[in-house]
Amino acid sequence: MQLINSVIFIDDEKHIRQANIQTLELADMEVRSFEKAEDGLAALDADWPGIVVCDIRLPGMDGLDFLKSARSMDPDLPVILITGHGDISTAVQAIRDGAYDFIEKPYSAERLVKTVQRALEKRMLTLENRTLKKELEAQKTPGPRIIGRTPEIETLRSTIARIADSGADILISGETGTGKELVARSLHELSGRKTGYFVAVNCGAVSASLIESELFGHEAGSFTDARDQRIGKFEYANGGTILLDEIESMPISVQVHLLRVLQERSVERIGSNKPIPLDIRVIAATKKDLKKMAAKGSFREDLYYRLNVLKLRLPPLRERREDISLLFHHFILVAAHRYQQEAPLPDSREMQGLIAYSWPGNVRELRNVAERYVLLGAQNDWSIDKLMSATIESGNSSLAKQVEIFEKSLIEQALVSCNGSIKQAMKLLSIPRKTLSDKMRKHGLDKSDYK
Repeated sequence: MQLINSVIFIDDEKHIRQANIQTLELADMEVRSFEKAEDGLAALDADWPGIVVCDIRLPGMDGLDFLKSARSMDPDLPVILITGHGDISTAVQAIRDGAYDFIEKPYSAERLVKTVQRALEKRMLTLENRTLKKELEAQKTPGPRIIGRTPEIETLRSTIARIADSGADILISGETGTGKELVARSLHELSGRKTGYFVAVNCGAVSASLIESELFGHEAGSFTDARDQRIGKFEYANGGTILLDEIESMPISVQVHLLRVLQERSVERIGSNKPIPLDIRVIAATKKDLKKMAAKGSFREDLYYRLNVLKLRLPPLRERREDISLLFHHFILVAAHRYQQEAPLPDSREMQGLIAYSWPGNVRELRNVAERYVLLGAQNDWSIDKLMSATIESGNSSLAKQVEIFEKSLIEQALVSCNGSIKQAMKLLSIPRKTLSDKMRKHGLDKSDYK
């Protein structure tokens, strides 16, 4: 749960501000003071992690007007009003209008601290509930989660959102383990076809003798052992989406049949002359360069251009090292929940090794490492020395680049664990505020992204 300890104190008398700032800071609170209510209001937003103490009698905007304006911004923001003896009835009415509490002058330091602490506890619970609601809403959002903050992944997510409902066929390229099926599922779930089936076929896992029957279906008696009618994957996916994974493995003879299905949007079962109309989206995925394969004659050129209406390239993990920390923590949490285990956190040396490693198996390999880390702990079958030596052997050992990525990763981890609180991140990283701010600016990090 996020620690909430920020207070805005508004009073037009300087000596009162100074005395109360000292009182609250001695109680380990972070205080910002303002002479005018207008300035205090400008420092607020709907999710500001703190509470407000405000005098009722102020020049310009008074405490009651401030309360109305603050509540219009965030109805759950605790506002404590400071009242003189003659303002008691006004303060009571203000509480009915939504003020958290009031403190009558003169008041003791103990009274102020206790009232503020109660308000901070309420604010903490309010913000925690908001966070949980956002997480629940996010889980209801269609489409699997594509995790990452690198520009390539941000662009990928925005492109998926833009083209998901277009209905156009798509070619996804990327190395093994980069998440091609995840992207295909996301395209399906974000489209109008989400109520239909998502059917994934690994073309490399089906024998050449059976793949036509698997894809297009067959009638009973159409060939030896065809005792019953079979509905093919295309027909089964009608109204939905079909993913043809490892399409580079599809035999040339089947590619001819596939091209006709794509062009005519209908399929004929083997042994039948009756075309079956298809309302279907086709997504093909490959780890090879199909254009080069077409130039060599190992893949049909006309099929390549028919599939390549829209193309998405998934970057290998070594090209998005800044996402390794985020992905690894995500996979640790998922594995811990699945296996009902505690979620261990890697130390800085372990994370450095993870970031430096070349990851030939990409995100899939990282996920497997995270699962073993949760299940086996120190007994897992990878070590930092092993990862580092493999990285050096692969020539991926630029010290400056590794240090830069590692530094950004540590700051991101701190911001995530502190829910974007700069003060808490400073303490966690043991660096001054200016140093942290400079490094966040250097790496393009914004605290609001981690709240």
